[in-house]
Amino acid sequence: MIHLDANYLILATVAGSPEEQRIRAWLARGDELATSSIAWMEFVSGPVSPAVVTAMAEVIDDRVHPVERKEAELAAKLFNEIGRKRALRYDCLIAAVAISAGAALATNNQSDYAQFVGKGLRLE
Repeated sequence: MIHLDANYLILATVAGSPEEQRIRAWLARGDELATSSIAWMEFVSGPVSPAVVTAMAEVIDDRVHPVERKEAELAAKLFNEIGRKRALRYDCLIAAVAISAGAALATNNQSDYAQFVGKGLRLE
């Protein structure tokens, strides 16, 4: 399974973009795509049209993974381990959901997420 970060969801809506091409390749390969509820909230905050939201929901087959207690506690652990950087709170949640789901994370913000790799996150 591959979780898509908000920036990946947004850029995948651009026809011919590298993100769109990779998503097509993953789907052709049979990979399941999903996202976290945090990344989904960032994506639908827009500006995106309802048609784009519907199309992307179909791409991920409505797999939007929630933040529950387990993920919230893992995100808090990650937050503390990286030095309590307030700007990375959402990233901690997104990473925790991907780790919990056993998913790799596709993001164009690899530098922020690289610090979670040694803590269980796999980057695509």
